[in-house]
Amino acid sequence: MPIDAAKALAAGPRHGEIHWDHKDVQLYHLGLGAGAPATDPRELRYTLESRLHVLPSFATVAGAGMAMLGGLSAPGIEVDLASVLHGGHALTLHRPIPVTGRATTTSTVAAVHDKGKAAVIVLRSEATDAEGPLWTSDAQIYVRGEGGFGGERGPSVRSEPPARAPDLTEERPVREEQALLYRLSGDWNPLHADPEFARTAGFDRPILHGLCSYGMTLKAVADTVLGGDLSRIRAYRTRFAGVVFPGETLRIRMWREPGRVLAEVSAVERDDAPVLADTVVEHA
Repeated sequence: MPIDAAKALAAGPRHGEIHWDHKDVQLYHLGLGAGAPATDPRELRYTLESRLHVLPSFATVAGAGMAMLGGLSAPGIEVDLASVLHGGHALTLHRPIPVTGRATTTSTVAAVHDKGKAAVIVLRSEATDAEGPLWTSDAQIYVRGEGGFGGERGPSVRSEPPARAPDLTEERPVREEQALLYRLSGDWNPLHADPEFARTAGFDRPILHGLCSYGMTLKAVADTVLGGDLSRIRAYRTRFAGVVFPGETLRIRMWREPGRVLAEVSAVERDDAPVLADTVVEHA
């Protein structure tokens, strides 16, 4: 069924309640590969409840990610999951995320772009708790075969790195079972677990969640450039430029600029095939 862009954009906001505690945060961090080495004090801030801090990208899975996923069932949108890919993600942090929390989410379809052979749906989720706004999250959902409806193409946001060698390069392994662990945080798309489903979507085996690569990259930037101080992160955006298969290694190149870090991510084992592009972490 074609996307009805006008109906989707005119639909009222959807409200929900989400909550989380330290176990949800720890599970998310473990799904990103945190905890290696297990006794490293720098890793314990992600895994030990008495020292726990929240990586801001946890916002993408808080409440099992229902605020974002609910947007795919908004009026005017009916899509086949086998045709859906996460095209990009942008996150704005209004203050640090607490280890235990309860929030109200407001979800809207912020835009529907016509890319010709595909549509891009921008799903916006805003979370607010008793103390005020927590985060604003924009998911750019790429739906193959749903373009050509005569809509606007939308903006093209590019953040090319400087024409010089990166200031830092990190390599982060993706474990064979990492997608199976990450999906326990709420993204149950069988594309990341079921080989038969993956083949129907055009892949020879399940792929890693784009948001897992997204979280792994933010952790690498936080651990290196920001010295592990997660409270300094203000915003984070990326474009998903290619897939990652469990068992591969992410190569994360970083360039420091005033108030921000630019990054590019590639898959080492496939001759640095692109994974994340136009990646920017804004910080205090």
